[in-house]
Formats: sequence, C-alpha cells, structure tokens
Amino acid sequence: MIRRRPLALAPLALLLTGNAPGHDKPHWSYGGEAGPEKWGELSHEFELCKSGHMQSPIDLGAADIMGNFAIKAVYKPGPLTLLNNGHTVQAVISPGSLLTSGIARYKLLQVHFHTPSEEVLYGLPYPMVAHFVHVDHAGNLAVLGVLFEEGAHNAELEKLIRAAPAHESEAETVKGATFDPGKLLPANLAVYRYEGSLTTPPCTEGVRWHVARHRATASAAQIAALHAIMGDNARPIQPLHGRLLVAGVD
Repeated sequence: MIRRRPLALAPLALLLTGNAPGHDKPHWSYGGEAGPEKWGELSHEFELCKSGHMQSPIDLGAADIMGNFAIKAVYKPGPLTLLNNGHTVQAVISPGSLLTSGIARYKLLQVHFHTPSEEVLYGLPYPMVAHFVHVDHAGNLAVLGVLFEEGAHNAELEKLIRAAPAHESEAETVKGATFDPGKLLPANLAVYRYEGSLTTPPCTEGVRWHVARHRATASAAQIAALHAIMGDNARPIQPLHGRLLVAGVD
C-alpha cells in the first residue's frame, strides 16, 4: 500500500487561485523555454516535475488490471464563480459537494479544463478534459478527470463558456448565475484509478487520480470556444514507472 502524506498548504492555495500566496511564482508555460520539458529546471520548487516517479498525466491504455471498486460523486449546484489563472479556466465550487472513493471522502474545490485532454488512451487524446479537484480532512488531494468528445451541446458547460474571462483574472461570482458540477459528469462513473501528481508546477505527488471510463459530450463550438481562451494547455504523458493502474468495472 502506498502511504500518502498530506499536501502542503501552498499547493492547495495554488489549486484555488492559480498563484501561491505572498510571492511571485516562476513563469511557466506550455511551450518554448518555459515549457513542460523545462519545468523542473525553472525553480527548486518545481524539481518533482523532472525527478518525480509518480507524475501525471498518463496513458490510460496501460491499465491491465480490472478492479471491483466504485466512486460516488454527490455534487450540488451553487453560485457560478470563475477565474482565469493564465493557464486554464476554472470554476471555484462552494462547499457541499463530495466525492467518495472507498472509505475516503473528499470535498470538491474546483473544476478546470485542458484542451486537448492531458490523459490519452493508447496514445490518442480527446479534444478536452475536465479535472475536478478535491481535498480530504488531512489535506490529501483527489482528482476526477472527465474526458469530453464532440457531440451534443452541453447546457451546463455553456454557462461557463459564456462567463469565462478571456484574460487572466481573479475569481469573480457571476450575479444571478448558478452552476451544477454534477451535470458535467457521465451517467456511469466507472473509473481508472492510480496514484499521481498535479499536472502543473510544482507537480506535487501523492494525488489520488480517478479518470472516468465513459465520456461526456460537448459541441465542437463549445470545445473551440474554451480552446480559444486557453490554447493548448496539456502536459505531455509521463512514464508509469511501475505504478498500478486499475480499471474499475462498469
């Protein structure tokens, strides 16, 4: 069994705001001299991006074990609060939404997006992924990833797109608007599960990852609208390094 240490408070603040409080973070990006291949060299705080052996994202096609386990997401609607941290569009979730994985219970903090998907299946990405980020009482993180394929228009996602800041901005609540994160989930929450990391600097490890095996849908126009704001913001696939990747049964 892998023992996970509670994460430091700074990464938790980073997850909520996109910036660690009280100091200027090193500049990083998804391309060029500050791109993913260089993250581990930009700051000693980012060393795990280069040296870590439990990094995310991974190729989900590497799963060769089936497991009889289930997760449960009980998400509740609340005020629509959005920010653009310069790397992604993020909705900050009000208290009350929970993820249960085994005996662990996690509070939903935020959901953000990557275009194309960071996770791939047999080397192939999807056009978009949503990452639902959670924390338990001890500070341990769990992420639920939901891959999106082009298909039916997603009414709940449209709320985010219409209000999403086009440029870097602080969190702002949209007057009179509500958002239900549960409406971005597929009906079947069978998942892949593994131990990984944050997919952005500082690449902190000890994150319990769950990625839905079934897809959600969004229209081509909706995916394009988010991509127009965020650009290509997917970290390349990381080596598995012998980690256990389990596919939950439907």
